[in-house]
Amino acid sequence: MLPRLQDKKELPSDRLFDFFQTQILTVSAKLGLLGDVEQLNVAGDGTPVVTASHTRSKSTCDCRAQGIATCHHGRIYSQPDCDSGWDSHREKHFTGYHLYMISACDSPYDLPIYPRLNLASCHDSVSFVVSWVEFSQRFTLGAVDKMLLDAAHDAASIYHLIDHHQVEPIIDLNNRSKNHTKKGSDIQISSEGVPICPIGKKMKPNGYDHSQNRQKWRCPLACGTSNSCQTPCSSAVYGRTYHTHSKDNLRLFPKTSRETEKWKAIYSRRTSIERSNKREKIDYHLESGKHRSTMMWYVRIFGIMMCQHIDAWYAHRKKELAFLREQIVA
Repeated sequence: MLPRLQDKKELPSDRLFDFFQTQILTVSAKLGLLGDVEQLNVAGDGTPVVTASHTRSKSTCDCRAQGIATCHHGRIYSQPDCDSGWDSHREKHFTGYHLYMISACDSPYDLPIYPRLNLASCHDSVSFVVSWVEFSQRFTLGAVDKMLLDAAHDAASIYHLIDHHQVEPIIDLNNRSKNHTKKGSDIQISSEGVPICPIGKKMKPNGYDHSQNRQKWRCPLACGTSNSCQTPCSSAVYGRTYHTHSKDNLRLFPKTSRETEKWKAIYSRRTSIERSNKREKIDYHLESGKHRSTMMWYVRIFGIMMCQHIDAWYAHRKKELAFLREQIVA
């Protein structure tokens, strides 16, 4: 691991997460509510948390009392790690935090795993880098297999950061360009990372070669001895084949091709993080807190996360508990 990623910096919220991991996450893992903890699939996303109508601060001088309207003296902020950001859902600016949450996306109850409060002006991609490194250093219940993210995280450095932790990134593409990329042959690469044959057809994924770490593609019009192409570019009975290597471009050529049903099935679980954030903000009224310190906001967030897990425990064992209740009454 890179030296900067290996150094673990102690955080004030560590004691809360240690308690949450040992007393709450452990129980959920034993009940199978997080999915396969040995090959855990997780999703990440940010959401705005409004803490006040404006930034809270007080002056360090008496300029106002002296009638001086324009003052450039320093001010004391009660929440220095809050600032103003843009809420794209509400379409307005807000003052508060940018909460980045990581959840178990294979959980049938969309259970959260790790929260991180950032400045409201922080972009999802920046918040992810901080949250992912901290989460990787602190999560000890199992191994993460795949990380599911939306197109806001579509940056080459994020792919390499996740791959550096031996985790497969499953990230939607943010198509910056619709142009094809020319290679040193008659094959072109689309903006989605799919090889385009000489007649302009998308080639079909045909499996992944783990020994060579490459994706195999074949002619879309050839199938065994049958070839419906009027101008075939290969004399092979099997049809034209082409390989793309993840090492050449991890963003365009992921381990699991975006053209496969497997990738689409995995990525469809990314919305679990949005449902988890909805529960925290709507069902548990996260933003109703009137706290004036980050410490109390972390306490509130972890308390809500514990409630989410306890609700899942009850729902998971509801029939068993009802049976036991009947036995006691009888």
